[in-house]
Amino acid sequence: MVSSTEPASTLKENATRVVWALAWPAVALNGLQTLNALLDTFFVGHLQSAALTAMGATVNVMFLFFSLAMTIGTAATAIVSRAYGAKDQEEMVLGATKATGLATIAGLVMAGITVLVIPFATSFLLPTGAGEAKKLMAIYLGIYATALPAIYVIQSLAGSLRAIGDTKSPMVISGIQILLHMLMNFLFIRVFNMGLAGAGLSLSLSAWFSVLGYLAFMPRTPLGSLWRIRPPGMDWARRLLRIALPAALMSALRVFSLIAFTIVLKYTANGEAAIGAMRVAFSIEPIMFMPAFGLSVSAATLVGQSLGMKKPDRAEKLAWTAGHHGALIAVIMAIPVFFFAEPIAMGLTGGKVAMAQEAANLLRWLSVTEAFFAYGMVMTGAMQGAGETKLPLWITIFSMWLVRTPLSYILALPLAMGPTGAWIGMSVSQMIAGGLSAWGFSRGSWKTQTV
Repeated sequence: MVSSTEPASTLKENATRVVWALAWPAVALNGLQTLNALLDTFFVGHLQSAALTAMGATVNVMFLFFSLAMTIGTAATAIVSRAYGAKDQEEMVLGATKATGLATIAGLVMAGITVLVIPFATSFLLPTGAGEAKKLMAIYLGIYATALPAIYVIQSLAGSLRAIGDTKSPMVISGIQILLHMLMNFLFIRVFNMGLAGAGLSLSLSAWFSVLGYLAFMPRTPLGSLWRIRPPGMDWARRLLRIALPAALMSALRVFSLIAFTIVLKYTANGEAAIGAMRVAFSIEPIMFMPAFGLSVSAATLVGQSLGMKKPDRAEKLAWTAGHHGALIAVIMAIPVFFFAEPIAMGLTGGKVAMAQEAANLLRWLSVTEAFFAYGMVMTGAMQGAGETKLPLWITIFSMWLVRTPLSYILALPLAMGPTGAWIGMSVSQMIAGGLSAWGFSRGSWKTQTV
């Protein structure tokens, strides 16, 4: 593993080479995560239909708490990368240490909240007659809550490592976590017949093994040992939250928009199948945006480092390079997904025709606008790497709440297009969000952010 690299010389540097040097490990890791999601869906998809419906609804809650965890990683990356670019060792170590302390507290709080919202979430997100799915969802969420403290710490540590130019170590450590998750999924679901509870248990145990791996590795890096996790203190908490809170609100609004979207599906003629199909489609979609995710990580790190080096023009050039590459690859990957969506979905659902057809329909609509989604992901990452989290928040409010939610409702229910109307609403909002993110980055307000 490589613990850090010196900031690349900007004299005649090749932008593509610089971007991909950091991006490829994150792309590889995201590839493993995509495979993990596909296998997860495969194992659950071969249980009763209620299990897949429960997972489809559970995605909303999981997205929310995982997205909130990522915002602390965003704050860690912004502060640590800026200090790394400025060669400020003390600031760099403090940023990583304080972010991990905040992540620990947040993870414990979110675990408690998850347990409290289980009864509300099951009745709110699933159709009235889906009694078995509600029971399975409650069991899974209860186990998922035990994983949250570990998930939050992982995001903080991985964000700090990426900030110093080390994307390989998170790839290795989180890669081992994913492999453990796959193995335990097979054992708990298929061998021990634990059903959806086995899926939750494998997720939680693999997350805690990963935390131990990260903490054992940190002393080998310039960030030092983080075994003694302490509260960040008010000054550092305010500094971290100034970046994290707008990003957290953005993530929450995204997820609540998805919840509203799920409720729209709930009232369509084939609601249970549509909700289950959403889980299937979301496990396949990363095939299209997987490279963009890695390029977003690279853009965030390079923008923060470049601003620390007092080179905003370099930051801008590298970010656009990442964005263009992400969009181009998304187009290439979307073509096979468009044509082979249905047979892939059929394989994942164990031949559940209604779910597979709806999943394929959703994937085809998303594939049309996936290039915009890639731009949105990379340019948002670039802005967040600079500490600019307010503009992405406003873009989220507009695209999710003024476009996706009302458009999906109108098309699906009053205009009686059913799930197809909702899928169209999601695709259109994805296109608008990507375009606005590219426009927002081009304005350049991120260049003057302080962290």
